[in-house]
Amino acid sequence: MRIAGLYRYPVKGLSPEPMARVALEAGAYVPGDRLYAVENGPSGFDPRNPVHRSKRHYLMLMRHEALARLETRYDHDTHVLTIRDGGAEAARGDLSTGEGRAAIEAFFLAYMGDALDGMPKVLAAPEGFRFTDSPTGYVSLVNRASLAELEGRVGTPVDPLRFRANLVVEGLPAFAELDLVDHVLAGPSGLRLRVRERTVRCAATNVDPTTGIRDLAIPKTLMQAYGHADCGVYAEIVAGGSLAVGERLTLEPARAAASASLPF
Repeated sequence: MRIAGLYRYPVKGLSPEPMARVALEAGAYVPGDRLYAVENGPSGFDPRNPVHRSKRHYLMLMRHEALARLETRYDHDTHVLTIRDGGAEAARGDLSTGEGRAAIEAFFLAYMGDALDGMPKVLAAPEGFRFTDSPTGYVSLVNRASLAELEGRVGTPVDPLRFRANLVVEGLPAFAELDLVDHVLAGPSGLRLRVRERTVRCAATNVDPTTGIRDLAIPKTLMQAYGHADCGVYAEIVAGGSLAVGERLTLEPARAAASASLPF
């Protein structure tokens, strides 16, 4: 399969950041991905003892489609998040400082209004933790052919960004990615990804990533057509390496894949 797109999402629920190449480390997450989340009222999250919690505790597209109308950019060197609304800068804050986080929180308090369950709070992921939807969501992958088949069923183009995946791949038959669970994918640099689980889709995929309009029924369409709401998979990095747009991942033979978890 060929890598057609690489993305990370510095702040959960906000804009994607396309990448040309990424270096991945064994047992780690995509660098710079889901570094922050905006808490939607008290969630009980403790940075000293971080535990994966449901995305319902944070601002996210499944419930808050208005987030898609915002254009956000995060500077990984300065830690500054800039939010633009309708083409104009609406907020800016250094997320490494209390003052900067307060500026972003004040924006969301005004922007989200009654959609909030409580005071918004910017949360930073401690080392070794990320605000992913799944506890095993180290790297997420979606298959363009699966989306093309969905397009035929809903009668309109389906933007891969609706699925907020790290890797967009092509060259696989539609929904063949669902059969990759427990298999290992190898990249030309020595990178190896073990596919851990299928991704169950939620109402976030119904939201147009540009307009913020909830215009499709992706999970319902999947369920009606296939008897499940799965589209895409999560993978774990079992051997580090780099990956670039245009490079290919190959499926390791079953014996090699089975040995990936052995300590020798």
